[in-house]
Amino acid sequence: MSGHLLYLALQAFSVFAGIFAFWKGGAAERLAAGVVIVNVAVGYLAGRHLADLGEVVRLGNDGLAALALLAITLRFGAPWMGGAMLFYAAQFALHSYLIVMERPVDYWIALINNINWNGVVWCLIIGTATSWRARVRRARARSTQLAQQEAA
Repeated sequence: MSGHLLYLALQAFSVFAGIFAFWKGGAAERLAAGVVIVNVAVGYLAGRHLADLGEVVRLGNDGLAALALLAITLRFGAPWMGGAMLFYAAQFALHSYLIVMERPVDYWIALINNINWNGVVWCLIIGTATSWRARVRRARARSTQLAQQEAA
């Protein structure tokens, strides 16, 4: 599989994770999904149209996305967002390192970048599944409680 196809597959996975979060997530997951989808779109468009400024755009894009997720984390305090923030910190440090050291992207840098990004996406998926499951349990408990009150 070529590198470009792998990149497109990872970005499609990110967008599908965002769609899952919009579909089944709570407010925190939906806002985070919006941040992830905007991050993917900006990264893709910058790679296509601003190739000479690639690392600087990626650094700024990831920095702004991390700040947006930090605001969401402070507002909602969802535990899964702490994991996403740690992955974003590693992503930001990686881009900073590449710019300061003027190092070209090689296989290992791309691998670390993809692992970090997948960590963010999996945090979103796990957070969405957890939020969805909690809502289902609360609804089931409410319906059981109402049924018991009607029976009494």
